[in-house]
Amino acid sequence: MELTMLYYLVPSLFMFSAGVYGFITRRNMIAMLISLELMLNAVNINFVVFNRYLFPNHFEGMFYSLFSIGIAAAETALAIAIIINVFRAAKNIDAAELTNMKN
Repeated sequence: MELTMLYYLVPSLFMFSAGVYGFITRRNMIAMLISLELMLNAVNINFVVFNRYLFPNHFEGMFYSLFSIGIAAAETALAIAIIINVFRAAKNIDAAELTNMKN
């Protein structure tokens, strides 16, 4: 049985939608970061699937997804460092409370 693109794109759509919902509704910066990573992983799935089905002899989608994984790792390390510094200053990582730090 041959798997079509739909078998990969539907879970990717749900992953991306869950990431968007989590990013919009959460106030905790760690939860927002996890939601962002979920969205990036859904995009990586799309890169690989479209590469496999549209251009099976080329590896551009694979390279884009590997590059995206590297960028996501660097972004996560930087975001966690920022979150740690915010926690040290404010003793809270609630994104809605960060406006109090301006004063």
